Amino acid sequence: MIVTVTLNPSFDRTIDLDAPLERGQVQRAARAIQEPGGKGVNVSRALHTAGVYTLAILPGAATDPMVLALLADRIPAETVPVTAAIRSNTTITEPGGTTTKLNEPGAALSPETATALLDLIVSRSADATWLVLAGSVPPGLPTDFYARIVREVRSAADRNGLAAPRIAVDSSGEPLAALLASDQNVDLIKPNAEELFELASSLGIVVPDIDPESLGFDDDTVITIADQVLEHGLGAALITLGSRGAVLATPTEVLRAAAPRIVARSTVGAGDCSLAGFLLASERGDDAAGCLAQAVAHGAAAASLPGSSVPTLEQADSGTIAVTRSPRVLTE
Repeated sequence: MIVTVTLNPSFDRTIDLDAPLERGQVQRAARAIQEPGGKGVNVSRALHTAGVYTLAILPGAATDPMVLALLADRIPAETVPVTAAIRSNTTITEPGGTTTKLNEPGAALSPETATALLDLIVSRSADATWLVLAGSVPPGLPTDFYARIVREVRSAADRNGLAAPRIAVDSSGEPLAALLASDQNVDLIKPNAEELFELASSLGIVVPDIDPESLGFDDDTVITIADQVLEHGLGAALITLGSRGAVLATPTEVLRAAAPRIVARSTVGAGDCSLAGFLLASERGDDAAGCLAQAVAHGAAAASLPGSSVPTLEQADSGTIAVTRSPRVLTE
């Protein structure tokens, strides 16, 4: 079982335009859809669609529209009750795949809610092969809350003579930096290039003066930075590069995979689906190259779908993804 944790879930509304966005003007939408969201929730949605047993853990009232929508989709989920409504995020997609996101901050969580969440995560992780910590940390929680989760999950596994789940993290900013600065090792992180550079800088690693969003960098630059980040207790880094594919860096080798040609409709949740693809391939016993190929196939398939729709395994055919691999020595 793969357990996902989404501390700051959202009810995602996607508005598709049939013409470029004109600021300050009135435009008619071609279509609008609303789906349960948040990084971990999206990972669980993609895993469930692919037939992988998963459980999504999140804060939210049982009657919240987002929780009801999640259960209507038959996504296994457990919640810790809160009084505030789950936030709404709005995404505007234009022809050609240009995406504009408006994310609300999310309601603050009380110390009591934090404790209840931690207890639930520890309990359900006892049977998990992977524990996915994904997304931002909402107001009210300390920035090192992810580190606390990992520590408590592993301590409980030790006490009960169980194997702790592997840890995958898809976050950014202070929560991710605090986790890597802690005494807890992480098996996998999934940043995009911008998040990788931001993380490296927070760890005191000198990064080139390049805006990752401009794609003014090459894969070798990404790998050089990833090598140094790996030295902070990481087993591997899956770095998604959008239309360029992805890189998987480990202490012993680096793997690269180019993305297939697609007509991009929405990039919302594509990175989450990439992580889901990696994890489902890991669950079926694929090697690193197979996991990377499935990650790229899933991310590309998601980007070709509207809104934050998740692809089926048939739509995410990893057999078409070419992976190159080579050993290398980490930077001293």
